[in-house]
Amino acid sequence: MQIVSDLPVLGAVQKASKKLDVRAYLVGGFVRDLLLNRSSKDIDIVVVGNGLEFATEVAKQLKNNATLALFKNFGTAQIKFDELEVEFVGARKESYNRDSRNPIVEEGSLVDDLSRRDFTINALAMCLQPDDFGEITDLFNGIKDLDAGILRTPLDPDITFSDDPLRMMRAVRFASQLGFTLFPETKEAIHRNRERISIISQERITDELNKIIMSSKPSVGFKLLFETGLLNIIFPEMILLHGVKTINNQAHKDNFFHTLEVLDNVAYYSDYLWLRWAAILHDIGKPQSQRFDPDQGWTFHGHEMIGANMTPRIFRRMKLPMNERMKYVQKLVALHLRPIALTHDVTDSAVRRLIVDAGEDIDDLLELCRADVTSKNVEKVNRYLKRFDDVEEKIREVEEKDSLRNWKPPITGEIIMNTFGIAPSKNVGIIKEAVKEAIIEGEIPNSYDEAYAYMLKIAGELGFFPKN
Repeated sequence: MQIVSDLPVLGAVQKASKKLDVRAYLVGGFVRDLLLNRSSKDIDIVVVGNGLEFATEVAKQLKNNATLALFKNFGTAQIKFDELEVEFVGARKESYNRDSRNPIVEEGSLVDDLSRRDFTINALAMCLQPDDFGEITDLFNGIKDLDAGILRTPLDPDITFSDDPLRMMRAVRFASQLGFTLFPETKEAIHRNRERISIISQERITDELNKIIMSSKPSVGFKLLFETGLLNIIFPEMILLHGVKTINNQAHKDNFFHTLEVLDNVAYYSDYLWLRWAAILHDIGKPQSQRFDPDQGWTFHGHEMIGANMTPRIFRRMKLPMNERMKYVQKLVALHLRPIALTHDVTDSAVRRLIVDAGEDIDDLLELCRADVTSKNVEKVNRYLKRFDDVEEKIREVEEKDSLRNWKPPITGEIIMNTFGIAPSKNVGIIKEAVKEAIIEGEIPNSYDEAYAYMLKIAGELGFFPKN
């Protein structure tokens, strides 16, 4: 355990342990990640004694290089040292009221503390005393479960999940992040206790959901949420994507599993959370737009705009940020069919219009659209992506020639009103939109002088002339 012994903060812990004659242990995720050879900057230390006094002594040992924060109401303390955050708490045992996830806390032993942990792989403790430094206490075969890639609870899973229902989301998150399998009894207990998730705040649920989304293969987590019934409670709109209908021997694809495939495709290339959210929501409007046409088969006309309209409501309910990030996701959902449509009609004007509408998010939009090309037929996918390569090349050519990314029309409403001495009105909008359309359609170059001359022409046709 050379990595542990080399950490100065743990050297200070050993000194404090000897001075105060108190035993201290590394516990939880840091030990787990150490055994998995994963990096971790968050350290949890359990003290068999007073955690606040112990943390204060550790801070003294580190002198002026550490920042100490005491949370007396919770009996915890935190030390920030270098890039590490070290949490201290006294060993404790907990009991729960059924209507709350806030436990009744009492002082306890190391055994009590490890027994209250969520999963066996997090119920490991590493001794920090010099005499048996690095010795691991493993009461529930956590190391064996680590080796087997299994997630199970130390105690009865029904009690574990009923006491703190957020642990159900954490189980799915760890399975998704680590590529682990839920032990059958654990998975069944989540399904039985799924309704208990309703006592957890939306902020905590969304935080775990975002961590699932940010795992290397998010579909793993979403499939588990689906199979355990949690998804139906926390994200009902997504459940509506599931299923296949068949009429006249014609069936559509299962849009739930298609969405997960698109999400995994995006996750392979990008770790931007909000692009991944755009992948999740890109087809969210399909259930409302689904129709069967005897001639065309299954259609989902307008699902992109339905989805864009749903996005703010979903963000608001999920307690996601109602700011530029929501608008970014909404824009990508609304535009996600446009680049694909260009594979059939790659005109300069259509490309200009897309560049103007997508703005600085054009590259992310193209990434989403590439991810949206899914099929079991590999040859079909490759053929479609080749056509998409041609579209991207055309976009680059037009963008380089016309400089339209983040484009704002050179003629503003203010220029129109000042030039012709008219008040804000419908005619101002007509003139402004005509100039914009002329540039996008390639009728005039993207320059102020050409746009100004065109403005004079359109205004004259409407009976307006410069006031000077």
